[in-house]
Amino acid sequence: MIKTLIACTADMDDSQTAVDEILQQLDLQTSLLANSVAIISCHHEFVISGIAQAVAVALPFDVAGLITCPLSTGEHKDTLLLTLMVLTSDQLNFATVLTDSLEEGDLPAAIGNPYNAAVSNFAAKNSNAKPALIFAFAPFIKMNSGDDYVNIISECSSGVPCFGSLAVDDSPTFENCFVIHNGEYYSDRMTLILVYGDIAPKFYIAHSLEKNVLDKSAVVTKSAGHLVTELNGKPVLDFLEEAGLSSIAENPWAMMTLPFVLDYNDGTPTVSKTIVTITSDGSAVCAGAVPEGSTLTFAPSTKETVLESTSQVVEEIFAEITANPSIAGMLIFSCVGRCLTLGADQYLEMDIVSSKLIHKVPYLMLYSGGEICPTLFSNKKVANRFHNHTFIACVF
Repeated sequence: MIKTLIACTADMDDSQTAVDEILQQLDLQTSLLANSVAIISCHHEFVISGIAQAVAVALPFDVAGLITCPLSTGEHKDTLLLTLMVLTSDQLNFATVLTDSLEEGDLPAAIGNPYNAAVSNFAAKNSNAKPALIFAFAPFIKMNSGDDYVNIISECSSGVPCFGSLAVDDSPTFENCFVIHNGEYYSDRMTLILVYGDIAPKFYIAHSLEKNVLDKSAVVTKSAGHLVTELNGKPVLDFLEEAGLSSIAENPWAMMTLPFVLDYNDGTPTVSKTIVTITSDGSAVCAGAVPEGSTLTFAPSTKETVLESTSQVVEEIFAEITANPSIAGMLIFSCVGRCLTLGADQYLEMDIVSSKLIHKVPYLMLYSGGEICPTLFSNKKVANRFHNHTFIACVF
């Protein structure tokens, strides 16, 4: 059994008032079971003001999470909000991991060594050495690939399902995309929550690309990780000009609303990706790895396609929750590019979720700088994937 508690505060001025508000909503003395952990999320101003750190320190268990905006608990939605999801259980156990710096170059060691140490430490005290689920929260580092993070976690854990997000803020340069671990925050480290025990989460994925794909696709003819140099044997900028898309190179926010469908051409499902920036030599830095030999097709996003895809997946989640009363909670991440596509109506996607799921199950919905969610292959094999411009949900 797992129980989910939700709390939030909009107070960015007085740490004690914010802490008192959170603790009053959680009612820990009567609500907690044997083992607990919290997922924290907030606008970066709560970190700058010290509110997020004060809330984390006030809790008698580990706290891990990230910067995001906007946020929704169903009953509350706002950009300037701090939310907390507490998972508490008598049967499940939780452990958190703080990686080393992700800017030092040796990503496998920076992630793998702390992960392996945490797993070994847990195994020394418990019979179950392998977690059943991993929640992952990473900073947004422009020159790093989210696919690398996911692949390393998958390798270290031998394929444990991983669900999570890259942090995202509302600054023009994404300079405040922190992760939070207990009473500290970091711009260069990842934090993980390891869930041990009998838990069978279900994952839902939606993107709004199929209807709007452009006629012209491109084969990736030269790339290195998430840096794409040539499409169809031509410089990336030349391809974008031919497709009438060169203007996206001038505006990073515009690039977030122009995802592309990436087909690995290996029989696995397509995924949605985006370009983060165009370098001075005309190469495209993508939010995830784009291997040579794969095929990409741009698919401009619209408000209508975002809302339609969200509505469809929410109906699936509603049916699952209605049929399974043992479901205890849900965590949702949606790409900030989807939010930007909505323009002035930035809360419409959140409203679709709350209209069907409020009071059905405790949940948080957060916006993301890159989504981490398992994908089901055609042979029924599940593998962790890094997505962009995608709506993902973990129902547990």
